[in-house]
Amino acid sequence: MATAATDRSATMSEAEWEVRKDLAAAYRLVSLYGWDDLVFTHLSARVPGPEHHFLINPYGWLFDEITASSLVKVDEDGQIVDPGATNRVNPAGFTIHSAVHMAREEAGAVLHLHAADGVAVSAHPDGLLPLSQTAMLCIPHITFHEYEGVALNLDERDRLVADLGDHDIMLLRNHGTLTVGKNVGEAFIYMYFLMKACQIQVRTLAMGAGHVPSQQALDTTADQAQSLGAAHKLAWPALIRKLERMGSDYAT
Repeated sequence: MATAATDRSATMSEAEWEVRKDLAAAYRLVSLYGWDDLVFTHLSARVPGPEHHFLINPYGWLFDEITASSLVKVDEDGQIVDPGATNRVNPAGFTIHSAVHMAREEAGAVLHLHAADGVAVSAHPDGLLPLSQTAMLCIPHITFHEYEGVALNLDERDRLVADLGDHDIMLLRNHGTLTVGKNVGEAFIYMYFLMKACQIQVRTLAMGAGHVPSQQALDTTADQAQSLGAAHKLAWPALIRKLERMGSDYAT
C-alpha cells in the first residue's frame, strides 16, 4: 500500500496530496465515531488551485475503506476529471456539496451526514436546543434547510445556498447535518461539536424537559462561540495522531 500511495502522490501536487490525506482521515474518523451510513453520504474537499475541482469518495466504498489515493477528483458537476480513473462517483450525491463549494469560495471542505442523533434533532420543531455547553457553542453557527426529497433536483442548490448563507453548520430538516470549513479539520470540528450536542439533546429529552440556562449565560456563550472553528488547530492534529496510533492506512 505504501508503494502505491507513493506512486499515486507523485502524479499530483504536494498540496493536493495533503488535502487527500486529511479528507481520507475524516472519512475514517466519521466511521470510528459511528456516524457513517453504509456507502451513503459524502465528505468533500476543494483541490488547491484555480480549477474548480473537488475530492469525494468513490461510490460503493465504506468510509473505513477510503484512502487518500482512492478519493476521486471531480468538477463542479460531479464529473470525474482524473484521466484513467477507475473508481466511480455518485453525481447525485455531489449535488449538495457542489452547491456549497461553488457558492462559498472559502469552503475548503463540506461534510454531510445521516447519523441518527443528527437526523433526530433536525426533525425536532425547535432544532438544536441550548441544553448543553456544546449546543450553546453550536447554535450561533446554525441555520436550517427544509426537506424537499432526496437531493437529486439541481434546482434545490440555489435554495440550499440561500438558506446556508454565511453559516458553518446546517440542519437539513428530516435529513441530516452539514458543516462547512476552510479546511477539513475545521469542518470536522464543527461536525464533532454538533453531533455531540445532538447526542446530549436526544438523551436529555428522553428523560423529560431539560434545563435551559439564563439568557445572560446564553449570550455569553454565544460570544464565546465565535472562535469554535479555531478548536481544530489543536484537535485535528490530535485526531490524526489517534489514527496513526491505530495503524490506519488512511494516508496510502
